[in-house]
Amino acid sequence: MTKSRLSSAAAHFLILVFTAAAMSSRAPTPAGRALGAPIRILVYHDMEGLAGQDDWRTFLFSHPEKYPEGQKMLAADLNAVIDGLFAGGATSVDVVDAHGSGNPDPDVRRDLLDPRAKQVFRDKPFDPYVDITEPNTYDAVVAVAMHAKTGSKGFASHTITLGMDMLLNGKSITESEIVGYSWGRVGVPMIFVSGDDHLKKDLEVMPWIEFVVTKKATSASTVELRPVEEVHAEMREKAARAVRNIGKAQIMKLSTPMQAGLHAVPPASLASLNGVPGINYANETVTFTAPDFRAAYDGVIALVGAARATYPQVLTETVRKQPDGQKIMAEYGDALFERWMDYESGRWKPPAQVARTSKAYHGDR
Repeated sequence: MTKSRLSSAAAHFLILVFTAAAMSSRAPTPAGRALGAPIRILVYHDMEGLAGQDDWRTFLFSHPEKYPEGQKMLAADLNAVIDGLFAGGATSVDVVDAHGSGNPDPDVRRDLLDPRAKQVFRDKPFDPYVDITEPNTYDAVVAVAMHAKTGSKGFASHTITLGMDMLLNGKSITESEIVGYSWGRVGVPMIFVSGDDHLKKDLEVMPWIEFVVTKKATSASTVELRPVEEVHAEMREKAARAVRNIGKAQIMKLSTPMQAGLHAVPPASLASLNGVPGINYANETVTFTAPDFRAAYDGVIALVGAARATYPQVLTETVRKQPDGQKIMAEYGDALFERWMDYESGRWKPPAQVARTSKAYHGDR
């Protein structure tokens, strides 16, 4: 062998060595995906299923003494999951706010969030569960800090809002399943969820997902916490594995047409709809037939508005307990009467809604 051929062979050997080393340091290619194909992940986050959280005030913007603590816990959970997703091979990660604490800004602070992740914003209000579901946008979705469904007795367990239980084909479902069914419309799987132990039980119907238990719920307002560092380590590990196993995840589909409905529990109620022609009501539950998932979801959201009409009863009870409660309630009654007279007389009109011009819509508020 000549010197030139020896040098060429040596160079070829070194290239093979360096190539092998580079490939070994790279995240494994997820099952069923071509080498080099982008892996785009959308992360939904709630705030009731956070690691280290045992106070419900931490997920409400109306409690400034506790909410900032919740924001820090939220960023920590998200960052652990995001780190795992990238380690597993994700090429991009977007985050959308699905909580709605009342904060006009996103619940997750940009300065605390992993800089590799982007936040989802739009120039008009949108429902993150259904309005951003588009084909060829993401390859998988995950959900962080979620909660169990109404009746599951998990920490702050509910569905959509207080006192509501969404039904699809006669079965009660969680918000995590709402996300899964919504993205199933365009063939995108849900691969990872975190939340309390009651949510894990709720999601036994989704055995392919990687689930991280953040805490053990002992009631709707009390928990037994796991060590946060332990939870975050598990989040990184399972998020990475979820990405690598995207090809094994199931797409959540429902046969159509479907039966949908809303069951209300206190402080909500659907009893006012009993007897209305065309309404299928029984035992605080209204059901209907929907042609597809979006129609079912929209119908349930409309019923949520009706069921929330009983919320003011709690306000009335609270006001009456105040020293001047009776006086306030009398003034409230007069204000209602005067509003009717002013409208009837043309002296008052509902104020026009002012459209926002800044691109500040980030999901639920």
